[in-house]
Amino acid sequence: MSTATKPNHIGHKISRIRELRGLKQEFVAHELKVSQQTVSKIEQSETVDQELLEQIGKILGVPAEGIKNFSEDAVFNIIGNTVNNHDNGSLFNYFPTFNPIDKLVELFEENKKLYERLLESEREKVELLKNKQ
Repeated sequence: MSTATKPNHIGHKISRIRELRGLKQEFVAHELKVSQQTVSKIEQSETVDQELLEQIGKILGVPAEGIKNFSEDAVFNIIGNTVNNHDNGSLFNYFPTFNPIDKLVELFEENKKLYERLLESEREKVELLKNKQ
């Protein structure tokens, strides 16, 4: 009796990627607007509808094609070949899954809104002081 999973079991791949990303089924369920039990059933399914797979991919930060081609052995092989016991942090390349410039623009916009709220608050204070006199 073999406990090995079939190599193309999409549900197991989704489950493993979710676990590696440190996400819970409840989080995925919330993002998909379904129950946790539905996510559990998806992870037990050998196949998943392409549209649903793309939605799950967005939640996990992995393209649908990446889920289909996911290989846990390859992940651990990459980690084993790139991480060593020496403190050579410069050997570890960092490739974010987001666009850093987009994040910078988001922060700028948040800062701008905060400044505008602060300015409005100060204007209200000035107006109150004018009305007291």
